Amino acid sequence: MPNALTAEDAPQPPKVLSTPMEIAGNLRQLQESHDPLIITFHERNQRFQSYLVEVDRDNNMIALDEMVPRDGERYLLAGESFRVEGFHDGVRIAWESNGPLSIDELSDARCYRGKLPDEVVYHQRRNAFRAALKLAQLVNVELGGEKLKSPIKGKLLDISATGCKLRFEGDITSRLQLGQVYDRFVADLPFGSMTTPVELRYLHFEERISTTFAGIRFHNMSGLVQRQVERFVYQLQREARRFDKDDL
Repeated sequence: MPNALTAEDAPQPPKVLSTPMEIAGNLRQLQESHDPLIITFHERNQRFQSYLVEVDRDNNMIALDEMVPRDGERYLLAGESFRVEGFHDGVRIAWESNGPLSIDELSDARCYRGKLPDEVVYHQRRNAFRAALKLAQLVNVELGGEKLKSPIKGKLLDISATGCKLRFEGDITSRLQLGQVYDRFVADLPFGSMTTPVELRYLHFEERISTTFAGIRFHNMSGLVQRQVERFVYQLQREARRFDKDDL
């Protein structure tokens, strides 16, 4: 079976963007795609989620959405330095705080304004093929381990060599913590279940449909599990190509 991770999928070395045009252009991608951001303060272990809500190159300013959990705001107001990290189409985009942020409002919502970063790290981690599952073929998953009082059951929406997107019924956001590593993620793949630790990278409750969406990254996968994931991704990739041909 061909390996799903070809030479083209190999991680690329990070680039440092330093011109305002490059920086603003990449930050605008995060803003327009509503990609979640992880904020970490240098002296603290907790992680916070936010979004870019404005990129103003003309005035050399950006605005971040209100942090979740909200208690990160007091570290911000105290002037603690922090790091911001987001992912867009498999590219890691990260930067350090560039001076203090001030609290403001944008479209009647709370936000934090500050200077455009001086530098942004742009890192193409992997061109991993992300395979979406058809609604009739969604795979059952379970998230559990020591960090959870009881396992949470859901569905697998898509998967790549590095992580996957999950769907859970109802609002489970209070039970999960962004950046946390959960030591038991189980997915019932067609050829047998796989079990691996995962890191929670994205969490969003869609009230309109009473559904929580989560993005996880595989963490310290064993060789066996990695081969299972590659096999499943390759199988989905092959099916997608076949359906594309049928459409033609």
